[in-house]
Amino acid sequence: MKENDRLRYDRLVFYEGEVRSIETVLKELLKLSGAKCALLVDKEGHMVAKVGSVRTFDTDTISALVAGSFAATREMARLLGEEEFSVMFHQGQRDNIQLNLIGDRTILTVIFDDQTTVGMVRLYASESSRKLAEIFQKMSDGGNDRGEGIHFGADYDANAKARLDSLFR
Repeated sequence: MKENDRLRYDRLVFYEGEVRSIETVLKELLKLSGAKCALLVDKEGHMVAKVGSVRTFDTDTISALVAGSFAATREMARLLGEEEFSVMFHQGQRDNIQLNLIGDRTILTVIFDDQTTVGMVRLYASESSRKLAEIFQKMSDGGNDRGEGIHFGADYDANAKARLDSLFR
């Protein structure tokens, strides 16, 4: 893969229409499962979308920790001869977290309490993961809803660099 293609692949860019589609899937997940909150986190730990009640916890910190947890789990899987563990579950006294890896770039994070069951969350998180994977496939195929985008000319990079150089001399 060429370096420019690799950079484009590694960098997740979501447009307004795509975020709306993602949020629709997450809202449906919460409605059907009874969960409190759903986050979509990229592999770097950045939050892509958030739906539901987040009470007092810091979702940016949760997002970073989710990504770190999956990175550590990937290594454990490798040591056990597995390619990857795609689902993780953390159970607490009050709150629980279900994590589903979607493709190799995003993690669906569902936060729920004892008002719903693990089985309901797993069932609907699995279906939501499939729907999100379809959205991501459309994005990578170029068939996404990007709306009005900004298009830069071929010489934009050189012109921007020259302008910055002149500003900071």
